[in-house]
Amino acid sequence: MPASTTPEPKPKKLDRNAKRRVPISRSAAAKPKKLDLKKRWKDLYQPPTGKLVKVDAPPLAYLMVDGEGDPNSTPAFQDAIEALYSLAYTLKFSLKKRPRPVDYGVMPLEALWWANEAPLFYETDKSNWKWTAMILQPDFITRAQVDSAIKQVRQKKNPAALDRVRFDTLAEGPSVQVLYVGPFSEEKPTIERMHEFIRTAGKQLYGRHHEIYLSDPRRTASDKLKTILRQPMR
Repeated sequence: MPASTTPEPKPKKLDRNAKRRVPISRSAAAKPKKLDLKKRWKDLYQPPTGKLVKVDAPPLAYLMVDGEGDPNSTPAFQDAIEALYSLAYTLKFSLKKRPRPVDYGVMPLEALWWANEAPLFYETDKSNWKWTAMILQPDFITRAQVDSAIKQVRQKKNPAALDRVRFDTLAEGPSVQVLYVGPFSEEKPTIERMHEFIRTAGKQLYGRHHEIYLSDPRRTASDKLKTILRQPMR
């Protein structure tokens, strides 16, 4: 048999500078992209500081706890916060562990405030206040998922206000809001400015006074607390 006329291939030189291909594990490939809900609803959660702006708040789903009394002295308000955050984080991590995982940041505490008689809301004595503490949920959260999370929380912690948590929708619609920086006790002039803005626009106050707490008062000086103040109007 004649010798082959095809030249033998030369061995490839080893390029030590070449990047090695690292196999991607299934767990890494399945890691979900984290949703930033504050950016998704940027107009509602990132208003300019000190400037009154008009927004249109769509129907949004919340975990809610209703109560009454001074939030600084009644245990009911702190109990509500504990139950809401326990449930919100349980929901978050249960969705993150699904076959098709979803991840998102837990939203800040919010509250609606009012009194049966409007003047009582502005008095120093807050014992007549009524409130709804709440945490916004992504729009893909279902009631069945909330019920399942409640069972998990009850088995682990069973916070005092867990049975008072409800999953409901808040539809505020046209509103005026502002990012207020300062202590809670000095919000009144800014709230009055919001009300005057609404009246000057030929509108009326509608619904509850709404606050969104962007700072942790346990870790932030009172003069640096950031709070979104919102007032629906019609």
